Amino acid sequence: MWKEIEERAKRNGEYIVATGCTVRTCAEMLGASKSTVHKDVTERLMFIDWELYLKVKEVLEKNLSERHLRGGESTRRKYGKKRQDGGSSC
Repeated sequence: MWKEIEERAKRNGEYIVATGCTVRTCAEMLGASKSTVHKDVTERLMFIDWELYLKVKEVLEKNLSERHLRGGESTRRKYGKKRQDGGSSC
């Protein structure tokens, strides 16, 4: 069972490094829960593949620093769509 967890953690880490995606996106693409992917790449991976862990950590820190920008863009799109659909402008 541990071997499967190691392989999954490596696969998750490699995907995040290759695409630069968020934990949530990785979970959706690889069919796992967000919590599982996060635990794999932030806790387990450091004991399995240190160099990959450091690369993943770098991507996750970049994503964290940009999170407010993605959230703002999402909110802008949400309310822009409501305005186009004739919803209230409040």
